Amino acid sequence: MALAVREIPRSRNPFPQEGVVRDADGVPGYAGLPATLPDMLRAHVDTRPDAEAVVELGGERLTYAQLWERASRVAGGLRAAGVRRGDRVAVRYAAGTDWALAFWGTVLAGGIAVAVNIRSAPPEVGFVLGDAGVKVDLSADTPLPDGEPFVADGLEASDVAALFYTSGTTGRPKGVPTTHRAFVTNAVNLIRCLGIPEGTGTDLRTLISVPLFHVTACNAQFMVAAYLGGTSVIMPVLDLPRLTEALTAERISFVVTVPAVYSLWLRHPSFAGADVSGVRWAAYGGAPITPSLVKALKAAFPRTRLINGYGMTETASLITVLPDEEAVGHADSVGYAVPSVDIGVVPVGDDPDVGELVVRGVTVTAGYWNRPEATAETIVDGWLRTGDIVRVDDAGRVHVVDRSKDIIIRGGENISSVEVEAVLLSAPGVADAAVIAVPDDVMGEKVGAVLFTDRDRIDVEAVIAHCREHLADFKIPQYTAVVTEALPRNPGGKLLKNRLREQVRWGAPLR
Repeated sequence: MALAVREIPRSRNPFPQEGVVRDADGVPGYAGLPATLPDMLRAHVDTRPDAEAVVELGGERLTYAQLWERASRVAGGLRAAGVRRGDRVAVRYAAGTDWALAFWGTVLAGGIAVAVNIRSAPPEVGFVLGDAGVKVDLSADTPLPDGEPFVADGLEASDVAALFYTSGTTGRPKGVPTTHRAFVTNAVNLIRCLGIPEGTGTDLRTLISVPLFHVTACNAQFMVAAYLGGTSVIMPVLDLPRLTEALTAERISFVVTVPAVYSLWLRHPSFAGADVSGVRWAAYGGAPITPSLVKALKAAFPRTRLINGYGMTETASLITVLPDEEAVGHADSVGYAVPSVDIGVVPVGDDPDVGELVVRGVTVTAGYWNRPEATAETIVDGWLRTGDIVRVDDAGRVHVVDRSKDIIIRGGENISSVEVEAVLLSAPGVADAAVIAVPDDVMGEKVGAVLFTDRDRIDVEAVIAHCREHLADFKIPQYTAVVTEALPRNPGGKLLKNRLREQVRWGAPLR
């Protein structure tokens, strides 16, 4: 059955459309971009061979010439191990230069890099390796392959360059093929939406503190630096004091992380008095952010363009961006469609502006790896169903209401867990919060709140009183649980609510 899509017009979209073209099916993309990742990288090897390409904090530093030479030797080693065009190579190194060399080496060999979540349990890793049909497994105790330099000929923009796996919050993780064209296009989308001049080059130095096996770090930072000829400065393990120190020591101009990390970072003693004058661009996403934190970020980084980015593994990262000019005034929005992505809404009720968000564009995957049924459910009539329920305002800004599976239905009333979480995050003493449904024999479901505090204690009564000031009575949490360990999130910052549902033990409901 066809989707009843209401496509969102771009009449008030602030992002430039120059160079955007449409194929025979009307799918948008850019003209004139490098066809493949090796083409993109080679251009900088030829024009700025001595510029830094990749830096591992506490480790190696590689110029573009060194990156190309060593990655081509990795490609030669993979070739000697039997890797041919389209074969899958698992990249399971920690974030750093080895990860970068393994990724680029696989791509130069014509293979497909499988970005494996190294935090996964052995059975989960085993599933991914088997599902992807990995030919070579580059694990932490495996040396980088080495051989005669090799670069595959004949790669095309439509070839798959990498497989990223979804977080598996609703079952087994699914492999998402990402093409060369999708990588390059997403980089251009972010550059345009942040207002980074394309001639920025070596002035773009991005600090990567999010795991590289996630699209936020790989696609929105690592590839953006490679597109511009800038530098990826990689932090193997998140460390707030070191994060602050790196801003000046590494001349960082572009930072990205999730709201929870920004919140902790701004309150950390190391940040007080930090020199942030070199930071020109900053981004956040992956989770709701409070207006107060946005204001705090604008105050902490007064010379910085700040954006909220929203996207998915299935879209090679970005779908929408809220520009700097609207960061404070519309902090509850994830912004407008990026230049090469169309968005639409499939209404779920009488309001045509509220419904499931659907997207299309050359950054959108053609389907899941070896999952025809999941593909058929997710991609319909050329549109990818995101599973997110959104509201689109008159300007075309997207506001995420909730994941369709996380809507709480209390006595027939639909409650957005995202809305309640946003209020909880602005309550005194709450560093992070998750809202989930608690089964109830009478009401069907009630609202439960898991509260994380980085202080000695939290005043739950004060938190609930704060909720009463900002929420309708049926939305106020009736169950609470306070934890002193960080809430489980995937590498992109999204809450792992399935895990919380299994772990949390509720007490008596609040009256």
